Order: sequence, then structure tokens, then C-alpha cells
Amino acid sequence: MIYRNDHYGIIDRFCTKHSRFGIPNLAMYVAIGQAAVGLVDLVMGLLLKRHIITALMFYSPYILRGEVWRLFTFIFVPTSTNPFYLLLSCYVIFWTGQMLEREWGTAKFNLFYLCGVLWSIVGGMFLGSISIYYIHLSFFLVIATMYSEMQVLFMLVVPVKMKWLALLDVALILLNALEQGWVVILLAIPSFINYFIFTWSFWSMKLGFVRRRADPQVINFKRAKRQAEKKARETGGYMHKCAVCGLTDQDDPNMEFRYCSKCDGYYCYCANHINNHIHIRND
Repeated sequence: MIYRNDHYGIIDRFCTKHSRFGIPNLAMYVAIGQAAVGLVDLVMGLLLKRHIITALMFYSPYILRGEVWRLFTFIFVPTSTNPFYLLLSCYVIFWTGQMLEREWGTAKFNLFYLCGVLWSIVGGMFLGSISIYYIHLSFFLVIATMYSEMQVLFMLVVPVKMKWLALLDVALILLNALEQGWVVILLAIPSFINYFIFTWSFWSMKLGFVRRRADPQVINFKRAKRQAEKKARETGGYMHKCAVCGLTDQDDPNMEFRYCSKCDGYYCYCANHINNHIHIRND
């Protein structure tokens, strides 16, 4: 079953046309940057009683006075300088970012992050300040949307489904709003807007805005799979071969292979390229 909408089509077409757009492993660099800033700030606070974070935070009055670097450096401002929470938050940024990049591909993940930053800058200019925390939280929310039944270890001990952790995060934001005022909600709105833009294909189907319809190629893919299995049995050769890198299921028995529904024809791709390849068109 498939569903379509204009937002997903525009984003997907852009990423397909500009497959080299963005920085590979972007989340890793952001996590390293936050860890470095947090540790330097901690050392300076202990030795010099000064803090570097205050010069990097997003604060629109200072930006309008010429401190334009704050438009970029707020990305590397951690939510906590406590060594334990700092390293834990950087690990979560790295883990969720890498997972999302593997699922979407480098171009789409970078576009998602860039749009989130731009939305936050626009919101921050009106609100006076903004935090990168909510953009990084949206990594987890997207993953929880796609893999709601996946289990992770909460506090590294308790197995909990992703959807419940996502609901817990949203509930904590609402609780903070009740305690600290609705400005907390306003700070989170840019990231939630970005989240819904990039997951609109899921929500439009879930809320009934777009009806599901059968993809005419689904049955053919099943037939192609049966033919590939038959050929593998007859020839003793491989059953799947990636159309990009040429990797086969004999080369790596643990690799997952899939057929792409957006390519014209039956083209098989490994897990590394199913979401990161240029779609083949006959026209």
C-alpha cells in the first residue's frame, strides 16, 4: 500500500536530484561540537570564572547589534554542562542523527536539519532567543514515528517502546509550559513545524486526509522476487544484487535487499542504497 502527497514529493524529488547535497555524518560533527563547547565552558568556568556559552547562544538583540556568529554557533550550545548529561545528550544526538540519516539518506537528513535551523532562526528573531534542543528532539520524534514499536533501553535499563518515549517527551514539554509559561511552547513550535513537514506523508494518511491505494508494482515485485529465487536455485548464484554497488546476498548474507517502487522496472538495492540512490526512469 502507498500514499502520496505534495510535500513528500517535493522533498523527495529535491533529494533525488541533489543526492550529494549536505554533509555526511552531520550529527556526529554536531555532537562533537557540543561536547567540545560544553567541556571548554566547564574548564573556563572553573579556572577563569567565565563562560564561553554566553557568547555563542542565540540572542536576537545582540545579533541585530552585529554579533551575527550567534546565528550559527547556537547549534553547538549544549543543554547542560554537567559532564554526565553533556556526554549522554551528545550520544543521543549522534545515535538518533545517524539512524535518521541511514533511513532517509544524507541529502534528506541534511535538508531536514537545515530547515529546522532556519525555522528556529526565524522564530528566535521574534522571541528573542531559541534553543537547538528541540531540533535534536525532533530527530527522536521522527524515528519514533517511523518505528513506533521499536524498543530501546530507557535509562539504559528498562525496555520501552519508542512511541511511549516520544509521548513522554511531548508531555514533559507541556509540563514545562505549565511551570515556566507558554514561551516554552513557542520555543518548540519551529521544530514541530519542521517535524510535521517532513512526516506529513505519514500523518496525512493516519488522519485520513489521503486514502491508501494499492501500488500496481507491489504484486510484480513479489513475482520478481519469486523469479529471482527460482533463478538462484537453478544457477546456484546470488538471488539479490544491488544496482548501485553490485553487492550480492552471497557477498554479505546478512545484508537486507529491497526493490525500489519509484524506479521504472525491478531494480534491487542493498540497505545502504535503498534510500540513497538516483531513481531510474525510462522516459
